[in-house]
This record gives sequence, structure tokens and C-alpha cells, in this order.
Amino acid sequence: MSNAEKFSVVLPVYNEQDNLQTLFAEIRAAADSTGRPWEAVFVDDCSTDRSLDIIRDLAAEHPEVRYVAFAENRGQSAAFCAGFDAVESDIVVTMDADLQNDPADIPDMLAAFGRDCEMVIGWRARRRDTFIKRISSRIANRIRDSIVDDGVHDTGCSLKVMRTDLLRRIPRFKNMHRYFPILMKMEGARIHEVKVNHRQRGAGVSKYGTLDRALAGIWDLIGVKWLITRHIGYTVKEKK
Repeated sequence: MSNAEKFSVVLPVYNEQDNLQTLFAEIRAAADSTGRPWEAVFVDDCSTDRSLDIIRDLAAEHPEVRYVAFAENRGQSAAFCAGFDAVESDIVVTMDADLQNDPADIPDMLAAFGRDCEMVIGWRARRRDTFIKRISSRIANRIRDSIVDDGVHDTGCSLKVMRTDLLRRIPRFKNMHRYFPILMKMEGARIHEVKVNHRQRGAGVSKYGTLDRALAGIWDLIGVKWLITRHIGYTVKEKK
């Protein structure tokens, strides 16, 4: 990857008003340190607090900030997809807006991107979640690996670097963001992992319950397994 190549940070937002100013300041510091052109694309998932007002203010003050605002709440996967459609670069960095992902990890992940890989995944080697969330994630990961083996340590880390053209080709469905690694591999992406910092959530509360995620995850696994077995891929040798 060229050092001059632009990248886009895509951030789904739902009721994160108290985190956004701090988050953008951290993103700006990390992104500017790379020496590359960049943009931040916020996707507001019909927040009921002042998140959209703050995003509008950031966009008015900083030319790097763009945003998409949903008319109704559509979920994190839909917000990611809207961000992928809106970006104006060939490289996408995804992350959460709750301050658990550390923007300071972005430069190292970008440095690894493009070196025999089309996707770089953050690996939260030291999780800062609650005990219940860590245990439930461990159980869920073992079940996932037995059905959909994507070969990575931490599929749940939102901090990722990916090629825009591949992202726009993968199947789109609710909760697809939990399966980015296997979906990208189906499109031919090679994956590299980088250990990243994981922090406690900033202000606000988690938007997803453990039971809700578990029940939805079972249905999703069945669907993703079907996609894997029915996926069509081909290599062109010659054409005119």
C-alpha cells in the first residue's frame, strides 16, 4: 500500500453523544500521524440522544468528517454497509464508537495492510469486558469455530482494515458484521492479525444483550454455513 493512499474510518453510531468528541480527537491524532489523506464517515443509526447534532458540528468544523443519518434504526450491520457505500477511498477502517477500540492502533494496522493480505483484524489479547461477557464470547467463539472456521483469534473486534471493493461484494444481511473475516475470505481476502489495545467502554451502556446475541448468533451461523457451502467462486484464465 502506498503511503499516500487515502483511507476511510467508518463508525456506526447509536446514542454515543458523550463519546464522540473524544473519539474524533483520538482518530484525528492517529490518522494525521500516518501522513496519509483520510476521512471519517459517521453513520448515525437514528440515535435518540444528541449524537447526530454532535456529528453535524464535527462535519461543519472538520473537512475530514462526513456522515450518513438513518431515518429509522436499522442496526449495526446496516450502518456499516451505508458507510461502505459512502466512503471515497479504496481502504476502509472499521471501529466502534464506544471508545473500547483504540484509534492509536490504526497506524500499525495500516502498516500491516497490503503486505500479502487484503484484511487486517484487531486481536484483543487482553479483553476489558465484564466477566460474563468474556465467558459468553469464549463459548460463542468455540461454537462458531466448530461450524464456521475463519481461522482468526478474535472475530468480534470491530477494529479492522479492509479493501473497499471486496467489502462491497460480500453478502449483506443482519448481523453480517460479526462474520466479516469469513465473508472476506470467500471473496479471496488473505487475513493478517495485529494485537490491539482494548479499553473499557466510555460513557453510555452496551446496546446489545448477551442472550439476544446468543439467540441471533445460532440463526446467523446456520445462514453463514449455508452461504459458505453454496458460494460461487472462479478464476478467469483468459478472455477477449
